[in-house]
Formats: sequence, C-alpha cells, structure tokens
Amino acid sequence: MNQNLSSYYIFHTVAECGNISKAAAKLFISQPAVSKTIQKLESSLGCQLFLRSSRGVSLTEEGRLLQEHVKAAFDTLSLGEEKLKHAAAPGAGHLKLGVSSTLCRYVLLTYLKAFTQKYPQINLSIICQSTSDTLRLLQEEQLDIGLIGMGNYRLPHTLAFDRLCDIEDIFVAAGQYLYQLKQRGTKDSDLLQSCSLMMLDKNNISRQYIDEYLQNNQITVKECMEVSSMDLLIEFAKINLGVACVIRQFVEPELADGSLVEIPLPAPIKKRSVGFVYRPRQNASKALEQFLAFSRSLGHPKHP
Repeated sequence: MNQNLSSYYIFHTVAECGNISKAAAKLFISQPAVSKTIQKLESSLGCQLFLRSSRGVSLTEEGRLLQEHVKAAFDTLSLGEEKLKHAAAPGAGHLKLGVSSTLCRYVLLTYLKAFTQKYPQINLSIICQSTSDTLRLLQEEQLDIGLIGMGNYRLPHTLAFDRLCDIEDIFVAAGQYLYQLKQRGTKDSDLLQSCSLMMLDKNNISRQYIDEYLQNNQITVKECMEVSSMDLLIEFAKINLGVACVIRQFVEPELADGSLVEIPLPAPIKKRSVGFVYRPRQNASKALEQFLAFSRSLGHPKHP
C-alpha cells in the first residue's frame, strides 16, 4: 500500500460527504489539509479521483473504483472492532474450527448459520484445509475442533469423534459424455477404465479412500485428471470433460434433474461417516461445550 491509512480515510470521508468542507468538519481538520491530502493521493495514484464544482465534489470513474475497495476495507475494520467488543463481553468465547472446503460448504454451513444466531457472542475462526492438516493441528492443540470425513485410517486415541451423517462416494458424468463413450463401443463394465477420470489430488483423504476401492476391485485407471475441489469436479463433469468421483449427497439436485448420471460399479463403495472431532478434556472451553451440545441437538444436517 503506497499511502497510509489516514489518507484513504480522508478520501473515503470526502467521497461519502460529497463536499470537502463537510468532510473537514467531520474529520476535525482544516479544509486546506483535506484538499492537500486528496491532491497528494491523486498524484501518487496517477489519476483524478474527484470532479470539482461549485456545489461540491463527485467521484470520477477511477474514484468510484477506489472508493468501492476503500469502503469495503473500512467496513471490515468496523466489523473487527465490533467483534472485539463482543469478545470482551461476559460469556464470550473463541472457537477455532478446521474443515475442508468441501465439507465447509456442504455440511458445516448448516450448523454455522444456526449456531451464530443462537450464540452471537462466540467468535468463530474457520480454517479451511485438508483433513490431514486438521487432524495434525488438533493433535498440536492449535484447533479446538474439526469437521472431517472418515477414510481408510484410524483416529488417534487422543481424539473423540461425534458422528453427524454418512456420505457415499460415487462416479458421475453428463449423459452426453456417456453417450459418446458408448458410441465408441465402451461397455458399462469398462467405463472407468476407458473414460477420462477426474478425482481429487492424491493427498486428499477422500481420494486415498477411492484409490483403495479401485485397487481392491482391480479397476485400472488409464487417464486421471486431478482437480483441487469437489465443486470443480461437479462442474467439469457437467460440461462433458469426463467422469468425476463425487459425494452422492452433494450432487442430488444434478442426479434428480438428469444433468449428471451415476456410473454403475461392480461393487458399491462403502459409505463413510462425517463428524466433528476434538480432544476430550475436563477443562474444555465453554465455547466448545456449547458448540458440541448445539450440533448434537440438531442431529443430521440437511445439505444446503
């Protein structure tokens, strides 16, 4: 940032007031000082930010662009101040929660909306990362709780698991893509071996779970595209890029409207559990106790 924060605050105030005199009065500084700051800012940025007239000032196109970002920045600062006030209030708490981006969108959001409405005084820090990183940070006591999907691994004995629901891995593709495969003479039993398969990267626990399934069922994948997120897998499948490995519960609308079709498998993939994992302890924070009690009271989530 080439300018200090006060210069941008003066610019923001002038933009809100539409008048340099009114801005100066609001800022408790002189009008020449405001004008000088604006001129210096315009010179530094290499563009005109305001159009001057006898009735006041108005933003140029460049000024409107800058104001959009400056306003967002100061709104964020104001929000931070409010959160600090809540944090200092009696009964407030802070909870650090680790979760993958996929589970955050499709599972956690259901809980967060309701929880923050009931406990607005509790500050939440959501760290989106891999399940492996979430488990590691829980062991290192850098997180209070995590939301994970189980795979082909066992949890450390120091961690407790509160099951929320089960998920099922499936393979899907657009109908047009399957039609093209079958036009080339591909049988249903050979679809996975013949298609362009799309899966999460190899460090992902869900991917490792599927790799084990493929190996156990002697399914050899000739071509595999690694994709960074479940959302992209779903979207890529919908535009005929290949067959994607996804979670059934997360593509129910697409399966219902026919934009995606489930691929038949020689054997179903065993369902996995999703749940909150944490370190059980006698001196657990009040915020953690309230979050666990709240999640248990909700039961199984409905996917947004």
